[in-house]
Amino acid sequence: MRFGPLPLADAAGAVLAHSLKLAGLSFRKGRVLSGEDVTALAAAGLDTVVAALPEPGDVAEDAAAARLARAVAGSGLTVSAAFTGRVNLFAAVAGLAVVDRDRVDRLNLLHESLTLATLPAHTPVEAGQMVATVKVIPFAAPGDAVTAAEALAAPGPLLHVAPWQGLRTGLVQTLLPGLKPAVLEKTVAATRDRLAGVGATLAAERRVPHEGAAVATALTDLHDAGCTLLLVAGASAITDRRDVVPAGIVEAGGEVLHFGMPVDPGNLLLLGRLGDVPVLGLPGCARSPRLNGFDWVLHRLAAGLEVTGPDIMRMGVGGLLSEIPTRPLPRAQATAPPRAPRIAALVLAAGLSRRMGRNKLLADVGGVPLVARAVDAALASQVRSVTVVVGHQQDAVRDALTGRAVRIVEAAEHAAGLSASLKAGLRALPDDADGVLVLLGDMPRVEAAAIDRLIAAYAPAEGRAVCVPAFRSRRGNPVLWDRRFVPEMLELIGDTGAKALLDRHADLVCEVEMPDDGVLVDVDTPEALAALRGGP
Repeated sequence: MRFGPLPLADAAGAVLAHSLKLAGLSFRKGRVLSGEDVTALAAAGLDTVVAALPEPGDVAEDAAAARLARAVAGSGLTVSAAFTGRVNLFAAVAGLAVVDRDRVDRLNLLHESLTLATLPAHTPVEAGQMVATVKVIPFAAPGDAVTAAEALAAPGPLLHVAPWQGLRTGLVQTLLPGLKPAVLEKTVAATRDRLAGVGATLAAERRVPHEGAAVATALTDLHDAGCTLLLVAGASAITDRRDVVPAGIVEAGGEVLHFGMPVDPGNLLLLGRLGDVPVLGLPGCARSPRLNGFDWVLHRLAAGLEVTGPDIMRMGVGGLLSEIPTRPLPRAQATAPPRAPRIAALVLAAGLSRRMGRNKLLADVGGVPLVARAVDAALASQVRSVTVVVGHQQDAVRDALTGRAVRIVEAAEHAAGLSASLKAGLRALPDDADGVLVLLGDMPRVEAAAIDRLIAAYAPAEGRAVCVPAFRSRRGNPVLWDRRFVPEMLELIGDTGAKALLDRHADLVCEVEMPDDGVLVDVDTPEALAALRGGP
């Protein structure tokens, strides 16, 4: 990649290295300079510009990041669109992040332009939580490095999320004189909460004397009752493979696989098996809700992963849990982990179609009503919900959307203009929506990929609170708004929509360049409809 001051004559197709603000011009870092941009810069008095110019064989940052993300991501993950060389990977389900540490290291060693950052291996995640991010260091990557990264992932993905299996758990507690009932109840409560955090349930409990035969009977009973995980909390800590709890496992017909672990607290954990059901002899710290070695083994079992003795013996690095004062309690975080933005889509479909002379949204294009094309694009994207605002001929519009998973709301005052439809939709936003994507029902060439690219660009903390699509520097629709703007949008009047707010909050607006002009094309007239259909 060629980088540095470039004569304007060579700058078309180059990527702007630094933002430029000149009289009448405002170009952001990362903009791919078009011929029109170069002409405008020359008119502003510039003869050179600091930019990056890809060389033969280079892969542009967004394309490289998308290829890398597709290669490394496995099951249980959703992949965002690429933006500024970044692709985020989010958990599609609650479960355990499984990471091939060795191959991630090898990938990051391929070339400095390619980076993959992940959560630590075997981190519990919620659906929607960020698990990894791919970042291509600006502004392009060598094609051979990208190909090598794909080859590295060819045997299988480098990371995936193993979903919680919904284990039915049986708990055995042994009793000795002097053991207070409150301790037993505390153990039940801590166990039930711990299991709930990994999608498991406490199906049954047995309390028996601290004797091998009694433990064996209780384990057999719970196994026969269909429990898929067995836990034994002894009244006295396990001190040897031949102690009461492991002896009970063996007497029940099971086997002891491993005793002890290099994790503190949690050293005295025992791993066994009864038939195909794992059995854990719990360390004393398991009676507490604080993170301990039991949690590390439980997480894997709850996600359906096999746990062996060598697996436990490799848990030493990072296993000194008692000396990490900032480590959160199970299921408690000081701050919420990064997650996919919750974006609600509003499709405005209430207008009178005055210029068309009939309801354009019902016009047939390739066998599909115009409004359905806009709705289908939203449904195929990464938005969390789709709400359609109806008004004019609303019964017919509702019929055109039959069978689609959308919420439909009426704009009673739709004849007052676009703002009335917008406000009706905004009042119906889901309470948990981070932002709202406003789509126009008469723009059938907006694709799901364009919507996903807007969502990928959305980052209010980084100053990208309003994301506007553009094609060759011309702004279009749909527009993605952070929820903070909803109060202002609810005060709009007339037929102008929220366009005035773009100027008011220009410092928070991000233009997202699109590969085609679909974000500029609406259908307002019979001529536009004929052109869309490919007619004269």
